[in-house]
Amino acid sequence: MSATDRPDHAVPGIPAIIPAAAQPAGRHGGTSHPGPHPGCTPAGSAAVAAFGRVITTMVTPFDAAGKMDATAAEQLVGRLTRDGWNDGVLVNGATGESSATDDAEKRRMIVAARRAVSGTGRKVIAGVGSGNTAHSVRLAVAAYEAGADGLLVAAPYYSRPSQSGLLEHFRAIADATPLPVMLYDNPGRVGVDLEPETLRDAAQHPQIIAVMDATGDLGAASSIMRTSGLAFYSGDDMLNLPWLSVGATGFVSVAGHVVGDRLQTLLRLHDEGRNAEALALHRQLVPICAGMFRAPAAASAKAALRALGLPGGSVRLPLVDLTEEQYRDIRLDLVATVTELGVPAPRAPKDTPRPARAARAAGARKASPARLAAR
Repeated sequence: MSATDRPDHAVPGIPAIIPAAAQPAGRHGGTSHPGPHPGCTPAGSAAVAAFGRVITTMVTPFDAAGKMDATAAEQLVGRLTRDGWNDGVLVNGATGESSATDDAEKRRMIVAARRAVSGTGRKVIAGVGSGNTAHSVRLAVAAYEAGADGLLVAAPYYSRPSQSGLLEHFRAIADATPLPVMLYDNPGRVGVDLEPETLRDAAQHPQIIAVMDATGDLGAASSIMRTSGLAFYSGDDMLNLPWLSVGATGFVSVAGHVVGDRLQTLLRLHDEGRNAEALALHRQLVPICAGMFRAPAAASAKAALRALGLPGGSVRLPLVDLTEEQYRDIRLDLVATVTELGVPAPRAPKDTPRPARAARAAGARKASPARLAAR
């Protein structure tokens, strides 16, 4: 995006978080994806082939009228998988406001993402979670027909099924298509835990090969990885490096909207045993990783994209856009991250943030960052 066509609310200097012009020439429009480091075999090689290692759980762009914007979605996927160095994108997850989009919009998101990554080898993963198994099966089939490379399946919300019910739910969805399946463990969102034995049993299905974990229970996950063969992905950007230390394969990230290249570097440093450097980079990324979790991540990610002059639009009710104060904080998080990464600090923002549609609800229940993460 040139200086002339960047919106005037873009924060000067912040696009250097993903300095595409400075990256070496290579595939995908002039940028070079790092790929696996020679001699390093990442954990969960089947999952790496199916999903990649750095996956951004992507927003669903809406236009000024509140309609899903397929053109903006295609542009954003292209940016994330080219300039942003993401191995793939997750569409129709919670960060994509899947509970506020209809089935036709979900299909359009997959089609747009598929167009953007055509011929690149990047992956499109589709969220197919719902409170109804039959509906999730229909979503899975539609995702397969629209060109998705894999599925993310959460436990049904609201009904709080038994562990045997969860297992049958997962198997029914996995049976519906030939696509690889990543389960999503976030009891704070759905109201039910995925017990270790349930995950081990689910792993017996040949297509269920990975788990996106937002519980933060590294101890339980270590045991499950050892005994099930499931690959684990961090579902909380603040825990990306700790997850790698116990054998996780990669990240399903909100921060990947703006620092996907740094997440690839974090993986490389860890794989090469350069632990001190990995820790230093982890700490440098703390401002933006923490900032994405101060509010529902769909709203935070869209605010960060807006600050960078990238498409996203507003969120749909029941979510609300960030308040002016929250938007200012996100901008400061971006500035702090740029400064920590050694890029010259941008000038102080001059624009006045637009009014939010509504302030954050007073007295909202506190939750851990993983539970707030709107993936």
